Amino acid sequence: MTVLLDRLLAPLRALGKPGTAGRRGPVPRVAGLDIDRYMGHWYVIALIPTRPERGASNAVECYAKAPDGTIETRFRYRPAQSAKVKIIKARGFVRPESGAAVWGMRFIWPFRAQYVIAWLDPDYQSVIVARDKRDHVWIMARTPTLAPQAFDLMASRVAGMGYELARLERVRQTWPEAPEATH
Repeated sequence: MTVLLDRLLAPLRALGKPGTAGRRGPVPRVAGLDIDRYMGHWYVIALIPTRPERGASNAVECYAKAPDGTIETRFRYRPAQSAKVKIIKARGFVRPESGAAVWGMRFIWPFRAQYVIAWLDPDYQSVIVARDKRDHVWIMARTPTLAPQAFDLMASRVAGMGYELARLERVRQTWPEAPEATH
């Protein structure tokens, strides 16, 4: 009987455990986002990475509004152990009912990944992009570095959204970059 009861109660216990954050409801959404002001270059300062981002350095995300209203996205980075720059292109589809804070990012047609602008400083200089699943998160800034106190505050915000901070990785930003070897 105890084993059966444990099995029945396990899903309820999991609601409060790290790593099951997707069950906690949505991450916050920025209200009143000025999409034009948000466009441009953002340096990735720290993240819970996707597969290509693991160990990456000099990661920069760039957004530009396309004539059709979608967002052209270009993610440029150096993979771990590689001197060669890689670029991943995607297209963002803003969900109008979200006040421009929630996008569907399409890397491969027809699939779209959730992209939520969960926190943005009033000067549009630093941002936290999150997902309701709490599987990935990005701390980004308009500059390659953040002051330690600013980073700690943003990491604390990420934790407050239900993420496991032990999974958060700093991204090495080394600028200017050395020129690529041409062979």
